[in-house]
Amino acid sequence: MESRPTPDDISKLRDILWQSPIVRTILERASELKMPNWYLAAGCISQTVWNHLHGFEPSYGINDYDLIYYDDKDITSESQEEYLNDAKELFKDLGVSIDVVNEARVHLWFGDFFGYDIKPYRSAEDAIATWPYNSTCVGARYENGKFEVYAPHGLGDIFELTIRLNKDTIFNESSYKDKAPRWMKVWPKLKLIK
Repeated sequence: MESRPTPDDISKLRDILWQSPIVRTILERASELKMPNWYLAAGCISQTVWNHLHGFEPSYGINDYDLIYYDDKDITSESQEEYLNDAKELFKDLGVSIDVVNEARVHLWFGDFFGYDIKPYRSAEDAIATWPYNSTCVGARYENGKFEVYAPHGLGDIFELTIRLNKDTIFNESSYKDKAPRWMKVWPKLKLIK
C-alpha cells in the first residue's frame, strides 16, 4: 500500500540529508551524470537519518551510496559500467564507495544472484517499491534546485527508527535476513517489527 510522505516529512528529510557533506554533495552533483530517472536511494538515505537521530557523525556505518537510474532503452552492462566509472570519477574526492545500478536490467541478473527470477521493473520507482524494508524504500534527488523524494511507504519508519518488512517486497527472507541484525548493532535505537 502506498503512503506518500507529507510535505513536512520531506522538508525534515532534506534538512537532515543536507547536514551530511557526502549526501549533499552526491545529490548536488549527480545530475551531471545525465542518468535518466535517477535517485540516491536505499540504505544511505535511511542510515543518514538514523545517524542524525542517534547523534552520530552523518556517514557513520554507511557502507556505500547507491545511485539508481532507469533506462530501458539501453540495458547493457557496458552502459551501466560507464555510468559507474563516471560516478567514481565525479565523487572520487568524497572517499566513499559508490554503486550505480540500472533498474531496467536487474531482472537479467537477479535470478543468478538470488536464485529466483523476477519480472522487469517498469521504472526506478517500481524498483524502489519492492525493496525489503519500508525504511529503505526511499529515493531522493536534487535537480534544477528542486529536492524530490520517492518513498512509497512514507518516511515514518525512517524517523521512528523502525525496521519493518515491506509487504510488497520481491525478496525472500533469506536474501536480507542478515541486514536487520547488523543495522541494530550499528544503530542500537532501531526496533524490528516483523
